[in-house]
Amino acid sequence: MKTMDSQLIRLHFIHECIIKFACCTLLLSAATTGKVAAGELSSTFYDSSCPDVISIVRKVVAGAIQKEARMAASLVRLHFHDCFVHGCDGSILLDDTADFKGEKTAGPNLNSARGFDVIDDIKTEAENNCPGIVSCADILTMAARDSVELSGGPCWTVLLGRQDSKSASLNAANTEIPGPSLTAAELGAKFQSKGLSLTDMVTLSGAHTLGKAHCNLIENRFRNFNGTGTADPAISSWFVRYIVNQCSNTSDGSQLVLLDSVTPTKFDNRYYENLIGNMGVLSSDQVLFSTEGDTKELVKSYCGNQSAFFNNFVTAMLKLGNLQEEEEGEIRKNCHVRNS
Repeated sequence: MKTMDSQLIRLHFIHECIIKFACCTLLLSAATTGKVAAGELSSTFYDSSCPDVISIVRKVVAGAIQKEARMAASLVRLHFHDCFVHGCDGSILLDDTADFKGEKTAGPNLNSARGFDVIDDIKTEAENNCPGIVSCADILTMAARDSVELSGGPCWTVLLGRQDSKSASLNAANTEIPGPSLTAAELGAKFQSKGLSLTDMVTLSGAHTLGKAHCNLIENRFRNFNGTGTADPAISSWFVRYIVNQCSNTSDGSQLVLLDSVTPTKFDNRYYENLIGNMGVLSSDQVLFSTEGDTKELVKSYCGNQSAFFNNFVTAMLKLGNLQEEEEGEIRKNCHVRNS
């Protein structure tokens, strides 16, 4: 009986993937075929050179999510952290070299950036299918899109044609990626420095409807907020007890807690409902509602209108994916190292 149940679940998952793929295929065929201003990106970039790449990415991502639902959040986060450091260029994937210290050991990435093996699996299949054509940066972008869609989120057409960077920056990763304890104003400044608006910031933060956080990132907020010896007053008292209990299983803070404990594997607008209920796990999430002003109003609007959130999320993800620098890159054969 258990075997039959697992087979039914698998068939249902595959059916959902087929539906989502059909949706995006229709959108892709309806999209403009011309190049866009942002770094010569195009929705049809690989149509002739590697026409199977979109289905390759989707197949590998679908398998990874089926194996571990959390991987969807990890791949979206990997793309976000890549784009926030010198644009979407696959720099986060590079290992350390004699010339530079990579971004993997930066504070925002150390022990938390994951999904590298999924990107490697996609790259291997892409290289076998069309060697030297598909960039690691484009793979990251497509994987993030598919992760959202396969988790129940919106469907959109990705623009492609990015090159891979030849270097990485530990310092930029440490200083430019938004942290979990920033105020709403500090978060806004980080996003605006990348040409992203407050609306983009609040919208992209909604990706925290998926995923988990390490207890060592949040324990001070739930146990000793600003040295008071008590929890952040912006958190619901029962939620404090829930999180403290979740984090009591380990002494090193390595325990993971769900960012959305209600619908943890579904991409929806529950994140905003949680903020209004004072159930934001990260301080940088809760401040979007606890701070008076535009961010609070956006949280309230998304709470009652998932369609608006989805529409703006697509717009924000396209803007994020268009972040690029002018330096000449390459198409890496191995996402971890520069070409020789």
